[in-house]
Amino acid sequence: MQIIAALFIDEIDLRQVAGPATRIDLSGVQFSAVAPTPVPLTWAPHLVVMVHCPAEGSGRGVLEVTFHRDEEQIARNVQPFDVEPGKFTYRLVRAELEFDDYGTIEARCRLDRGDVVTVPYTMLPPVTDAPDTPES
Repeated sequence: MQIIAALFIDEIDLRQVAGPATRIDLSGVQFSAVAPTPVPLTWAPHLVVMVHCPAEGSGRGVLEVTFHRDEEQIARNVQPFDVEPGKFTYRLVRAELEFDDYGTIEARCRLDRGDVVTVPYTMLPPVTDAPDTPES
């Protein structure tokens, strides 16, 4: 099996089209967010991991996602799954991440102790209003 995509998203919708085939609509794909408040804060972005199982595959696997700040692991999610050989599946992963400072975390995704797919996510400082300018 292999990971064919891993992205932070707002929403995922599946729809059937002729064939029968399936369309996957992703919205709000993101690699960063503006903090709604100053740090410290807890943030829980949704990560979607799409997996393909070849026709000769077993159809059984384990998805492990670890979240890292620098080299420190700050969260972990492990999900066993089944997928029909020759087909695709997806898994949603939601971790509550503590941000004590602004910066980047990495989601490191892998199947059955295989190769790692890394997806960065950056927390940006809140937007502040422009400073007042003296009146002329």
